[in-house]
Amino acid sequence: MQEYVIGFESLGMHDVNRVGGKNASLGEMVKHLAKLGVRVPGGFATTAAAFVDFLEQSGLRQHINERLQSLNIDDVDTLAKVGAEIRQQVIDTPLTKPLEEAITKAYQEMVAEAGGEISVAVRSSATAEDLPDASFAGQQETFLNVRGLDNVLLAVKHVFASLFNDRAIAYRVHQGFAHSDVALSAGIQRMVRSDIGASGVMFTLDTESGFPDVVFITAAYGLGETVVQGAVNPDEFYVHKATLQANKPAILRRNRGSKLIKMIYSDDKNYGKATKTIDVPAEQRLTFSLTDAEVEELARQALIIEKHYQRPMDIEWAKDGQDGKVYIVQARPETVKSRQTKSNVLERYELKQSGNILVTGRSIGQKIGAGKVRVIKDVKEMSQVQTGDVLVTDMTDPDWEPVMKRAAAIVTNRGGRTCHAAIIARELGIPAVVGCGDATQILKSGQEVTVSCAEGDTGLIYEGILAFEVKRSDTATMPPLPFKIMMNVGNPDRAFDFAQIPNAGVGLARLEFIINNMIGIHPKVLLNFEEQPEEVKNKVKERIGGYASPVDFYVEKLAEGVSTLAAAFYPQPVIVRLSDFKSNEYANLIGGDRYEPHEENPMIGFRGASRYIAESFQDCFELECRAMRKVRDEMGLTNVELMIPFVRTVEGARKVVNILAKNGLERGKNGLRLIMMCELPANALLADDFLQYFDGFSIGSNDMTQLALGLDRDSGLIAHLFDERNPAVKALLHLAIQACRKAGKYIGICGQGPSDHPDLARWLMDEGIESVSLNPDTVVSTWLYLAGQNS
Repeated sequence: MQEYVIGFESLGMHDVNRVGGKNASLGEMVKHLAKLGVRVPGGFATTAAAFVDFLEQSGLRQHINERLQSLNIDDVDTLAKVGAEIRQQVIDTPLTKPLEEAITKAYQEMVAEAGGEISVAVRSSATAEDLPDASFAGQQETFLNVRGLDNVLLAVKHVFASLFNDRAIAYRVHQGFAHSDVALSAGIQRMVRSDIGASGVMFTLDTESGFPDVVFITAAYGLGETVVQGAVNPDEFYVHKATLQANKPAILRRNRGSKLIKMIYSDDKNYGKATKTIDVPAEQRLTFSLTDAEVEELARQALIIEKHYQRPMDIEWAKDGQDGKVYIVQARPETVKSRQTKSNVLERYELKQSGNILVTGRSIGQKIGAGKVRVIKDVKEMSQVQTGDVLVTDMTDPDWEPVMKRAAAIVTNRGGRTCHAAIIARELGIPAVVGCGDATQILKSGQEVTVSCAEGDTGLIYEGILAFEVKRSDTATMPPLPFKIMMNVGNPDRAFDFAQIPNAGVGLARLEFIINNMIGIHPKVLLNFEEQPEEVKNKVKERIGGYASPVDFYVEKLAEGVSTLAAAFYPQPVIVRLSDFKSNEYANLIGGDRYEPHEENPMIGFRGASRYIAESFQDCFELECRAMRKVRDEMGLTNVELMIPFVRTVEGARKVVNILAKNGLERGKNGLRLIMMCELPANALLADDFLQYFDGFSIGSNDMTQLALGLDRDSGLIAHLFDERNPAVKALLHLAIQACRKAGKYIGICGQGPSDHPDLARWLMDEGIESVSLNPDTVVSTWLYLAGQNS
């Protein structure tokens, strides 16, 4: 007799053909990983044989095959009609008696073991699902908080019926799977009380770049369906694997989501009514749904799972609000980035024009798409989407997959990077921007827009059709050079992506990019929060939610930005230039106008080292030092080196080095190297004196040029005279390079010059410079030029 039900504890990955990928994986983890600390709620699975016999004995199989054989899946209206008819027939057909008896016995054993009424999740697991060549993310149904045997039996039939959802039918046709080759197993699993806790999804790589050294976690309050469906904008966390394994603080990034709603249990036990969605209280939205300890605990479980399966994994988790523990409720192979053929060809999308930004959200993928907006407010309107349209909607679910492939881009009000819309967009290679909040209100059908996911974590929807290009570079055999090619990387959002370009590290990471984009508040405002006007306080509170204090927010955000860069390029050096905002730039931060002087020429005013040693700014500089100390000493990312900008005098150099030491950043301690920006003529003329206090120079060619030639580089009237190749500038660079070589110290350049002028890079190479730091988009072409090859 066929086996119709099997307990998770008796299953393993060799049972994929019997119970599908998800259920086999649950059994594998219960059997092998529980002893290593991976917590998986128990349960049982119906078998593929049970499903096949159910269809055969009822006569459904032949009828279904006949209906699907002639179906044109591009006719979405007919697809919806036929799919609905088939599903209703499956639901109306009684389960076979042996299957009903087997489910009843297994469920009653679960109840007896619990000592009373239980709540279960009933999930689908397709026999071809989540194999290396298939990703059926969310195509079949999940039912949560199912209580009572009758409801369990009904839910199993609904799960069986979901094999014939519109998106599942269309996906099988697109992927070349015969409908009869796919069977369904229902997993009946003890519920985790995440309705009063939190839940989400995690991947053991970065979903956008494929960077393998992080665990990416999304989280929101309540049951996980809101995250998976894209109904909520979740919190996001990145955890660095190597740092976690070294038992050091390992969270690189925290992005707080809006988390407007959550799904919880309802009091109604009837099928389909056991859950409800409610608003999340305002104060909870402003905090993170997980503590740092819980984030790291989840990441540890993810690493155990990844190690066991020997491949990147896509994992659903839930935190029980009663016992406070985190549980794994699903795990399957990641099927987008890990399936992409490893290639030495780098592909970069780049906008060639700028435009008016209409809407922003979270970017999915790294491409650009453009076309006419098609706002869809109901699944019944799907057939209106034409090839090349930009699909705009509140949220999508996998029902939309048949038309998503037509779109040039997808834009949604709701959803995070691990929701179904995001996963399907990645599979289809379509740029998507999710979680925009108000896209359906702002964008109008017929309006032409450009959707850019090529500018970091934030996806941008521009007005009009903007020109863009796709650059492809073959990096298979980069020729050797007599110096190192490093990169200028200011934006932590792009770090994982840029790290895949051939490089010897980061020659310039600007702290002001992090302050401007991740913080946006003047440090004095945070140090003196209670003294601020109510309007400023309210703006600050909106940003700092989830952090212990206003000052902690500033320190932690600096540390997050720098640690992301350091982890992305580890173990290569990452030279972080401490803040070099000018007074007018600081004044533009929230509350900054109260603390900044008005200067006629801020370019040569109160900036760089002069700020650090000024009594009025030292408390702000100490916050930067705290952040750098955390990254290097607590997190162990000692590849971070510090660079001091705009050092006017040798005495100023001495004072800055002393202040750094006083703040726990002593040159040479824990391998710390201090680099000075060589960007004033005085730095080159007195190079030997300055080098007493530093481990080398990094030439800032922009400021060196403007100060050598007496130019204001912000003035358009004299911009044509600005040229780093001017003989006077080269004479100063020569002095700096030779002084460093004579002293046996580091000498590099991080200014714009070599990126704009490859011939300047060649001159620097001939001078004996140790490294040239380039903008990422010029690395490959400049490298090949310097090696005497055409780019």
